[in-house]
Amino acid sequence: MTFDNILVDQQDKIALITINRPTKLNALNRDTIQELHLAFSHLEKDPSTRVVLLTGSGEKAFVAGADIAEFAHFDENAAAKLARKGQETLFHFIENFPKPVIAVINGFALGGGLELAMAAHVRIAAQSAKMGLPEVSLGVIPGYGGTQRLARLTGKGKAMEMILSAGMIAADEACKWGLVNQVVSQEDLLSVSKKMAGKMARNASPALAAAIKAVNAGYRHDVDGYEVEIAAFAHCFSTPDFKEGTQAFLEKRPPKFQ
Repeated sequence: MTFDNILVDQQDKIALITINRPTKLNALNRDTIQELHLAFSHLEKDPSTRVVLLTGSGEKAFVAGADIAEFAHFDENAAAKLARKGQETLFHFIENFPKPVIAVINGFALGGGLELAMAAHVRIAAQSAKMGLPEVSLGVIPGYGGTQRLARLTGKGKAMEMILSAGMIAADEACKWGLVNQVVSQEDLLSVSKKMAGKMARNASPALAAAIKAVNAGYRHDVDGYEVEIAAFAHCFSTPDFKEGTQAFLEKRPPKFQ
C-alpha cells in the first residue's frame, strides 16, 4: 500500500510506520489519521506482522500536534465529531490493537502527537525529545484521549500539572513519571526500539493479543478486568502456540510459534 502522508516498511515480522510530513513537523491532519487507520487495519490482518513501530520522519518531531488550521473555524458540533471520529478511528484503535505497538519518539511529541504516543503500548524516546499537552494555551483541551491516558500513566497530579500549565517536559522527566518506558540517544533510538520489538515478535501472537486485551481491561469501568484475564488465559490453552510453547519448554528448546 502507498500513502501520501506516511511510509510503511516491513522487515523480520516488524512493521515500521513513519509519519512523513516533515514540513509540518509531522502534524496530524484528517488525511494522516485516516491513512494511519488504513495502515494499521492492513497490518492487523497480515500474519507476517507481529509488532508495529510508530515514529515521525526526521529528528525534530515525532508529531508536533494536530493540524490546527483544519479545525480553527469549527463550532461545537463539528469539534465533537472531530474528536469522536479521531478517537474511534485511530487512538482507541491503536490502544486495543492486538499486536504490540511501540511509539518511537524521535522529537517533539505535543498535543495530538503525545496523545498518539500514549495510545501505543510502549514508548521509547530520544534524549532530545520533548513532550506536552499545550491545548489550554489555545483555549481548548486535549480531545484525542489525552486527559484520560496521561493520568493513567503518570498519576492524576502530574497529569493536571502538565495539562493545566501547557508546559513541556524533557524525555528524562517523562521516564521518571512513567510516561515513557526508556530513554536512549537519538543515534540508538531505532535500533533499541527494533531490539525490543524483536523480543516481542518472538512470542506467541495469540498470547500477545490476550495480554494486551487483559491489561487494557483493567482500565475500563464497564468490565471486570480479572474476569477478562481468566477468559483470555483460558483461551490461550486452545491455541496451537500454547501446545508448542509448553512442549518446547519441556523439551528444552526454543519454541517455533506460528
